[in-house]
Amino acid sequence: MSILQRVPWVSLTLLLLSYSTLGWVISETKASLFVWVITVLAILLFVGSLTVPWTNLARLSSTVFKSSTRTFVFSVFAAFLFFVMLAWFRMFLDTLLIIAAAILARIDFQAAGVKEGQAFWLTSLLSLAGVALGAAMQMLFVRHVLIR
Repeated sequence: MSILQRVPWVSLTLLLLSYSTLGWVISETKASLFVWVITVLAILLFVGSLTVPWTNLARLSSTVFKSSTRTFVFSVFAAFLFFVMLAWFRMFLDTLLIIAAAILARIDFQAAGVKEGQAFWLTSLLSLAGVALGAAMQMLFVRHVLIR
């Protein structure tokens, strides 16, 4: 079976669309190049964290919770993130949509038997293409639709 037949097209389309909304929003704010670079790095880090085997993730979490000080710092950080979630609920929902689409793509890749490296590169490529597509659509919309 070729890779094209094993690719989960529906979940990848959802991933592309959810990342295109991110690209649209960032483009709408006329963000600097620094924001775009940080966004690309965050996307690659997020997609990479989804492709890490769960045993490595468990080893990392046991390192974080090894001492009571680290556990306290993590708890304070989690409380802060909960506050941010409540304060910026709309942004939280957009982020949750992106996370859900990426996890769905990861699960579909696993079910299709796609290797981790291939899943990482395909998910990364479509995520970054979605951001670029959203930014391009926003720029075209502003230049050609709103001017008339």
